[in-house]
Amino acid sequence: MSSFAMWAVLAAVILAMTAFDLLVYARGHTPSVRENSLWSVGWIGVALAFGVGFWFWQGSEAGSQYLAGYLLERSLSLDNIFVFAIILGGLSLPDQGRALAWGIALALVLRLLFILVGATLLDTFHVTFYVFGALLLYTAWKLARHTDGFDPQRLLGRLSARKVSPLVAVFVVVAITDVIFAVDSIPAIFAITQEPFIVFAANAFALVGLRSLYFLLVGLMDRFVYLSEGLAFILAFIGVKMLLVDVWHIPIWLSLSVIAGTLGLTALLSMRAQRRSAA
Repeated sequence: MSSFAMWAVLAAVILAMTAFDLLVYARGHTPSVRENSLWSVGWIGVALAFGVGFWFWQGSEAGSQYLAGYLLERSLSLDNIFVFAIILGGLSLPDQGRALAWGIALALVLRLLFILVGATLLDTFHVTFYVFGALLLYTAWKLARHTDGFDPQRLLGRLSARKVSPLVAVFVVVAITDVIFAVDSIPAIFAITQEPFIVFAANAFALVGLRSLYFLLVGLMDRFVYLSEGLAFILAFIGVKMLLVDVWHIPIWLSLSVIAGTLGLTALLSMRAQRRSAA
């Protein structure tokens, strides 16, 4: 299958998923925890099914790269959810889900542009690997110290002051916030693969269906007390991997193990801390 056909198939799948999410999910009612859980698991199942098909279609190496990239982007998208909660938490929009959905759709377009530029830089300037690696280490340090230089509420206030409707303002801020976070996550996935198709596929499947995960986790945010530390470690690991690109090519299975193991340990430690605080 030609490169154009591959992109066309991926675009059709993503558009179908986005339309299904917009038109079917939570249509006319507020979804329950059980419904959000089922939708979240369902979207993960779709992403993994694509990964299995891609594995048989393009081979084990490409399939492994997609699965590792998807796991990485999905884990880093948890951080986006907490920021989205800050943006939406202080507002009384009648339909937060719709604003979030359109914001994610716009973010997909912006991420595609970001990925194409990043792939060109990596292909043209090898030193970009070291720049991205240093950026990830710096971001990991900031995340571990719970610092952030971006205030989405300030940007939201500026848009409101310009008479932009609340719905439009929110989805623009959601998209911009996501792209700012993509400055961290996209360089990270480029350490796994430099193939733009795989990078975008992993990003797209991690973002589509994020609404159900958002509404599932937004009420549980206080329980993930070690989330920042876990994500910081993942970013630091990927940063080191990029800096060692000319010394040691860390295998995909090791990247998958580190990401999955860190997320599992983060969840376990958070649950233990929650039980201790409740005792």
